[in-house]
Amino acid sequence: MSPNPTAFEKPSSLEFLFNRAVGFLVGLGLGFRHNYLLQVRGRKSGTLYSTPVDVLSVASGRYLVAPRGNTQWVRNALAAGRVTLKKGTQSSEFELRSVPDAQKPELLKAYLDQFRLSVGRFFPVPPGSPPAAFAPLASRYPVFELVGPR
Repeated sequence: MSPNPTAFEKPSSLEFLFNRAVGFLVGLGLGFRHNYLLQVRGRKSGTLYSTPVDVLSVASGRYLVAPRGNTQWVRNALAAGRVTLKKGTQSSEFELRSVPDAQKPELLKAYLDQFRLSVGRFFPVPPGSPPAAFAPLASRYPVFELVGPR
């Protein structure tokens, strides 16, 4: 059975406020090297939406992972085909390439291992799990390769 393409874990009110605060700080240029403010146009409204993200950098490239599932930013990014990553006054536009489920286990493992404190609660396997543990979960988590910047 394929997962619901619109299923995602909605943030609680506290998480929403925390994300807004983190997004504000990253927008000012503060945060870790992997923290960015993802900006994408709404697929229906055309409004520019922003959300803080952790960018996974591995030897094969840079990736966005949606630990909450098919969130609004994921659906907007799929419709637009591109996103902007911003930190402070610096911004770069990237095209997105969806990663097939078969290639996700290694990336999901790296993502969870690297960002365990902020995203561990979204994964039913613990950090340090082997890549094979992520194979049955791969379809739940959209993963995009960042191509660019343009």
